[in-house]
Amino acid sequence: EPPSLSQRQEGLLAAVREQRAPYPAALANKEFGSGVGQALFGKGLVAMEWVRADAATTARPEPEGEREQHFLTSHQSEALAKIQEALDDPQVSPRSFLLHGITGSGKTEVYLRAINEVVQRGQQAIFMVPEISLTPQTLERVNAWFPGRVAVIHSRLTPRQQFDQWWDIREGRYDVVVGPRSALFAPVEDLGLIVIDEEHEWTYKQIETHPLYHARATALEWGRLSGAPVVMGSATPDVETYHAATRGLHTLLELPDRVSAGPDRVSRLAQVQVCDMRRELREGNRSIFSRALAQGLKDCLAGGHQAILFLNRRGASSIVQCRDCGHVVTCRSCSVSLTYHSTQSQLLCHRCNRRSRMPNTCPSCKGIHIRQLGAGTQRVVEEVEKLLPEANVDRLDADATRSGQDMEETLARLSSGETQVLVGTQMVAKGLDVPSVTLVGVVLADIGLYLPDFRAGERAFGLLCQVAGRAGRGEATGQVIVQTYNPEHYAIQAAAAQDYGSLYEYEIESRRELGGPPFNQLVHLVFQDSNENQALRQATETGRMLTRRAEAQGLTDVEVIGPAPGVPSRIRGRYRWHLTLRGQDLLRFMEGLEFPSGCTVDVDPVHVL
Repeated sequence: EPPSLSQRQEGLLAAVREQRAPYPAALANKEFGSGVGQALFGKGLVAMEWVRADAATTARPEPEGEREQHFLTSHQSEALAKIQEALDDPQVSPRSFLLHGITGSGKTEVYLRAINEVVQRGQQAIFMVPEISLTPQTLERVNAWFPGRVAVIHSRLTPRQQFDQWWDIREGRYDVVVGPRSALFAPVEDLGLIVIDEEHEWTYKQIETHPLYHARATALEWGRLSGAPVVMGSATPDVETYHAATRGLHTLLELPDRVSAGPDRVSRLAQVQVCDMRRELREGNRSIFSRALAQGLKDCLAGGHQAILFLNRRGASSIVQCRDCGHVVTCRSCSVSLTYHSTQSQLLCHRCNRRSRMPNTCPSCKGIHIRQLGAGTQRVVEEVEKLLPEANVDRLDADATRSGQDMEETLARLSSGETQVLVGTQMVAKGLDVPSVTLVGVVLADIGLYLPDFRAGERAFGLLCQVAGRAGRGEATGQVIVQTYNPEHYAIQAAAAQDYGSLYEYEIESRRELGGPPFNQLVHLVFQDSNENQALRQATETGRMLTRRAEAQGLTDVEVIGPAPGVPSRIRGRYRWHLTLRGQDLLRFMEGLEFPSGCTVDVDPVHVL
């Protein structure tokens, strides 16, 4: 007995029979309603197949001329030879490498030559970068080596662009895939090498949505399963990665010298000067620039060079305060102060993006003396324009950059010399190689230094070293001026000397004493609820349950720390309380446990805020 059909189903079936070519599903849904085609398919009256429609591929920059030819230094040659051994012999172990090279030591050249070896063998490579903003710079260099054979994958592509890139990669049209975390899951047919540039960056950890994976750990596991070598590179390696390399879990490759590429390039680090802003204040200087930095900017531009000013804080003023009663304007949904953005004349929450007008009167006491305190990149731009009215000043941060094309234009103006002073956040700290930049000023090195997180010092050191490495890449000697209110801090001193070894020794001893990674595992539990008491209750009960479980199993090395309020304690209207588990073999200890709804379990966290 033939199946009974509705009027719409009969109409679609007739239309399909009349048309010789396959009938588009989108047209069927439009003409006869969603689900009618699926109903016919379920009754066995029509067949369905996926047909890929051609579309314009993602635009990739054409290489400008031929790629630059560089001679490898002895250290670069030794590093490349070690990687080639692993490519030649599947039995070589370990198959992971830590390429530790100071800024400007030619790590990218080693990456590209290793990738070239893989491509020559008919295999593919994945080149990972920590942030989408770094993708265009890396893509340009890689595309110069492999023109037209480089794919890019990241979340800012449209769904259609991502779809087309995925299929092109799967069909073998590309030799190299460049991108952040998501590039790791590109469907390469024959993976020969994985490169993780700036492996220390916390952005390789996915922290917003599940699964909360770390791309570095995932890449190492994929390398183990596929046999593809993994090359991790950094001027300031993650302390845990470096510790693993010293124990033989990764092969340690060192690039201790800056490279020289001809007579117009030098191979020496920039000179670093630390300015004590407490002394500047005592001596009557209330500017955000020390006298040394202000004079350095004038001399730099007078000599026809360029400068980069770094401040890891957006906006114009980080705090808006009433001078009568001391009230600070805060976000209604988050326990953070609102930042004043002068370009939009608005207050903005950097956690939930809530916007509000600049108040004329104090919300608390109705006073009219409203004061803006602190400084962000917008304020720095304004101060530079006051100091050097004739200078061309540009800004590079998340506010100024709304698309990849905007960032490329900003960097192009810097490379061409049109921009004389570039002010930016951590986006200016990585990847920039502009020979005429001779001065780097760190407006305030203390930001992030005192967060209640065991990685705060390491992270500040890495950022300062990275931004200092932007200076002195041409024939002129580079100068770096670091402004701080705590010049004695170990991370500031190590960064000023650009001495990773001293930072590593301090950190590893501190963590050995306190029992932090790599000597113990961490699991971070965050409890969130719109009711603060509920979040605290869940955290307290879970902490007691974990403590009893450890005692019952006789595990003296498992420690439950907390509960404590998160930093910040409220985000987007949800209060945050957290616990930290510290010990050995925590995954086995937690196996089979169930946690309350609203609890986030983060294994091997990049921060415990």
